[in-house]
Amino acid sequence: MEFTGQIGLIWEQTKVPLVVPVLKVMVILCLAMSAMLFIERVYMGIVIVFVKLFRRKPEKMYKWELMKDDVELGNLGYPMVLVQIPMYNEKEVYQLSIGAACGLSWPADRVIIQVLDDSTDPAIKTLVQVECQRWASKGINIKYEIRDNRNGYKAGALKEGMKHSYVKQCDYVAIFDADFQPEPHFLTRTIPFLVNNPQLGLVQARWKFVNSDECLMTRMQEMSLDYHFIVEQEVGSSTHAFFGFNGTAGVWRISAINEAGGWKDRTTVEDMDLAVRASLKGWKFVYVGDLKVKNELPSTFNAYRNQQHRWSCGPANLFKKMAMEIIRNKKVSLWKKFYVIYSFFFVRKIVAHIVTFVFYCVVLPATVLVPEVEVPKWGAVYIPSIITLLNAVGTPRSLHLVLFWIIFENVMSLHRTKATFIGLLEAGRVNEWVVTEKLGDGLKTKLGGKTPRKPRFRIGDRVHILELGVGAYLFFCGCYDLAFGKNRYFIFLFLQSIAFFIAGVGYVGTMVSTS
Repeated sequence: MEFTGQIGLIWEQTKVPLVVPVLKVMVILCLAMSAMLFIERVYMGIVIVFVKLFRRKPEKMYKWELMKDDVELGNLGYPMVLVQIPMYNEKEVYQLSIGAACGLSWPADRVIIQVLDDSTDPAIKTLVQVECQRWASKGINIKYEIRDNRNGYKAGALKEGMKHSYVKQCDYVAIFDADFQPEPHFLTRTIPFLVNNPQLGLVQARWKFVNSDECLMTRMQEMSLDYHFIVEQEVGSSTHAFFGFNGTAGVWRISAINEAGGWKDRTTVEDMDLAVRASLKGWKFVYVGDLKVKNELPSTFNAYRNQQHRWSCGPANLFKKMAMEIIRNKKVSLWKKFYVIYSFFFVRKIVAHIVTFVFYCVVLPATVLVPEVEVPKWGAVYIPSIITLLNAVGTPRSLHLVLFWIIFENVMSLHRTKATFIGLLEAGRVNEWVVTEKLGDGLKTKLGGKTPRKPRFRIGDRVHILELGVGAYLFFCGCYDLAFGKNRYFIFLFLQSIAFFIAGVGYVGTMVSTS
């Protein structure tokens, strides 16, 4: 009791002169970041309404004509296209992507399928090679390429792939990750944009998720990614002809890649890096939202955490490396520079992650313990509610899950914030690349179409100390608010703490047996 009393005395003595001023500053900073994010979301919402009302489809903004057979030239009227499929130990999905690429509707003598296999498992390498040979025996021009190292990971593989002599005859390159399955008409929809508009360097398609209904975690991912594609990519394409290349399901003009300096492995977002550099050279991009390419969402929690680390750390690190280069650039307008630096990078890739975690999981709960610091209702309730609704419109079928989405996003914001700071400070895992685990169709067929939910038994794989720590902090704040507070935040705090506890013991997503 004496020890507890001493802690209470120290708390009361330091609270007013030290804790209160610091917390007030934190609240002001968080409110400022919330306002920035709110203005950004409203701006994008207005642009999307304008795009939909005036039906500003890509085919109307740019010249687009269907490729037709030329009587005199024959197939020579079609440009030569390279299709790259980078993969790494993709046992579950390699057949799907290779089969889909080989099924693209394009003259057989005007397309080259290039499988870039960085697999370290000899058995998987053999399977991929045999699959390529099987398609080659059917008359498909398919190349199986390997290298003796994994330097640069995906960027290194793509860069090596472009060095082969047969690539010199190609004008365009389509890129698909190993779990992506383009429809046969993919090239006939995208290539005409590049053929008829010499200023265009990239055509990006939308992702369609084949396993979004697999578990609650995949539904949450679908909500976030639908907003990214339906709103963020569409806004960038319609207003500035710029957006981040998604690394797959897109077609590049090879001369644009070369002019931008080719693939670089200095960050974990080689796709965004290339897109920014190409844009600074004056190339324009177009996003075709009604062209969808099937792919798989990570359905295990560890796979999703690793993916989100890469997607949060990489952009922050790239921002640090390129900010001055963007400012000094002479080829693009001042307005476009502002858009790229402020909207694209600072607000969406840095502020959005930091404010979500720091404000809603650290500062707001702390005000329960320090009643001298108040958060205005517009900052604690109204702004986050509007931002949430604007995010949720991308996936109308999941509107009833919006509460789960808020809580889940707050949990993931812990990792995104941590990764953002690692990227900005270039610390620790800044260039760590962990390939996102795909379960493919193979997982479902093993148990007659049912997804196995046998949990992992290795404690290290399941227990996440950071989540448990934040969960305990939120639970304590909730109890304090329930007993002594006037803010009535305890309902949110208890729900959020439960979410952190569940994530902390690994009961999120699909559970896969290690045996």
